[in-house]
Amino acid sequence: MIKRLTALGIALMILNAVSAEAVTPRSWELFRLEQFLKGKFEGISVSYAGILSLAPREVAWQGPMEEFYLSALRDRDGNVFLGTGHSGNIYKIDREGKSELYFHVPEMDVYCLAQDSRGHLYAGTSPNGKIYKITALRAGEPFFDPEEKYIWDLEFMDDNILLAAVGERGAVYTISPQGDGSEWLKAKENHILCLIKTAQGEILAGSGGKGRLYRLARGKEPAILYESPFEEIRAIALDDQEAIYLAAGGKVVHPASKAPDAPAGGTVATDVAITVTPEGIAPSGPDTGGLKQPGALFRIGSDGMAKKIWSSEEDIIYTLLWDDAGKRIIFGTGNRGRIYAADREEKVSLLLQKESEQVFSLLEGDSQIYSLANNPPALSLLYPGQRDRGEYTSEVFDAGLLSSWGRIEWDATLPRGATIQLQTRSGNSDQPSTTWSNWSPPYGNSPGEQILNPAARYLQFKILFKTDSGRTSPEIRKVSLFYLQTNVAPVISMLEILPVNTIFLEPPPQDDAILGLNPGPAAKAAAQKGTSGMVIAKKTERKGYQTVVWEAQDKNGDHLLYDLSIKERQGDRWRLLKSAVTQKVFAFETLTLPDGEYELKLEAHDGPSNPSGRELRTEKTSRPFVIDNSLPVISGFQAKRSGSRLSLQFTARDSFSRIKEVQYLIRPDEWRIVFPVDGICDNRQERFEVSLTLPSGADNMVTVKVVDEHGNVGVHRTEF
Repeated sequence: MIKRLTALGIALMILNAVSAEAVTPRSWELFRLEQFLKGKFEGISVSYAGILSLAPREVAWQGPMEEFYLSALRDRDGNVFLGTGHSGNIYKIDREGKSELYFHVPEMDVYCLAQDSRGHLYAGTSPNGKIYKITALRAGEPFFDPEEKYIWDLEFMDDNILLAAVGERGAVYTISPQGDGSEWLKAKENHILCLIKTAQGEILAGSGGKGRLYRLARGKEPAILYESPFEEIRAIALDDQEAIYLAAGGKVVHPASKAPDAPAGGTVATDVAITVTPEGIAPSGPDTGGLKQPGALFRIGSDGMAKKIWSSEEDIIYTLLWDDAGKRIIFGTGNRGRIYAADREEKVSLLLQKESEQVFSLLEGDSQIYSLANNPPALSLLYPGQRDRGEYTSEVFDAGLLSSWGRIEWDATLPRGATIQLQTRSGNSDQPSTTWSNWSPPYGNSPGEQILNPAARYLQFKILFKTDSGRTSPEIRKVSLFYLQTNVAPVISMLEILPVNTIFLEPPPQDDAILGLNPGPAAKAAAQKGTSGMVIAKKTERKGYQTVVWEAQDKNGDHLLYDLSIKERQGDRWRLLKSAVTQKVFAFETLTLPDGEYELKLEAHDGPSNPSGRELRTEKTSRPFVIDNSLPVISGFQAKRSGSRLSLQFTARDSFSRIKEVQYLIRPDEWRIVFPVDGICDNRQERFEVSLTLPSGADNMVTVKVVDEHGNVGVHRTEF
């Protein structure tokens, strides 16, 4: 930094930063949605307003033993058909959750299922995709082969015309009940990933490679309704007012028009992820170390404008479901297995977090929602009521330093029959391990209790929610914990002596000052608390001054004061120049000290932020530097004239500094520079021999000026 300041020579930045004091307890508070989302949810929801409560009731089904669950369809009788990977099996699951192998295809994956008006099942398979028509248990045959690698989605028109979204050529096929197919849309993108039919009988299609939304209508050319800034449109849903919801994800492929920012939430990259690239698309294997992908939820209203209502740099949306009863869009994400909901006011809440990493599909039931998840594969039903217990575990809190713990407090609502219990644990690694303390005994006394864990750098809390009724839930609105960091000494990271005579002019005061009021150093430091500003000082030169600048940090964020002392390099006595300096720059007059070589010592201490006697100090000594206010001396001066020629001989000498520059003047000419005999001024003594031609009318007096590197000037005049 100093080199840059010296080179530019224009400004010094003096920063007064906001910081807490070590003697004052600090707090960690959670009361917003995005803060709670950093934790782990087991049977717990968090609303858009940041209120924790019990999650909707969930009943797990014992699904078939398969590597992945890739598609699901619920028929008119309430049975669920399940397409899997990588075995090519299709299962039928009855209302009680009992499953049987219904059909097997030779391809590895069954990514989509559809049912016609007669109840026949159709399955789209990949890779080397084909569509199968399945009429009964283990009774089926190939129905249509588009000669595409992937069949991503199937959708029926009102007249039993089947539509197929395919890749890697990015197309939509129409297929008659007899199995005759033709291409309806050939997109520029590699893949068409999803299809949905509108109330008007039109088809919306989402593409991958570049995330575009297409509209297909009979008798009309395909049109692009929206081009997202993401790599793919993975899912589409319609609400009861025909507003369109889009699940977009993958890397940003071009700077499309920016949609408004959205609320926080999420994480991602999946084991059964569909990741589109310009070259192609493929489901990843069971490697949980995939790269995280950004995702977003868009809403397109009747005016055709798209608005981003949720986004995440880590999570991607796999599935969308319009919940007509709740008038909300529900979406499942990965890689933390979270299910969110956004209401008509676009307020996003977390409904629950599953043990599986990806929520791959959501299906509407009678009054329940079917959930299909992966890693590990799981099937479950979500009901409108709530569960009777759940647990929230916070992220690991980093106090920055070894800290002692104060109270933990919470703001809770407890209906009759509802209880909560909080527990804490502490440790000195950023992830909990066997080296951490055990969970504390439960805290239950509102509004808070003393934390019982030993001093440490890291802390974590969890909250157990219980209720004896499925209609009421305890609620947590805010959790606060207090801690006091162990005081550590400040660190001086840089101490620099600036070039001699360099100063910074102090800017005008930023606040009104009271004449006659002279607060002490501690009061001045306290007055700076809570302020933040940047003052730019003008850099210039002033003879006889030396400036020193430094950088110092305090891990506690304490206010620091500085003491500066000086001594001769060969001496052992330090002389105090100034104490209780608040800025990180100091200048002093060098005329107050004898010429010589010196060292400067900087001491930093955190006294203003700690009780008397408990402050900590550190010090740093500068490189040696020279104070030189003596003038250079010119000796042995000879001036000899021969006609129009003049020869000069002299020696320039300085006690402490090298000779920087020598000039001579013979009027009416200007000052002219001369070099020493050895050709360069690089020593404290230099010999000069000069021969020059006198111009016509030249004066008979010559003046020689010698300047040392400290700016001292010695002059000699003589007539010839």
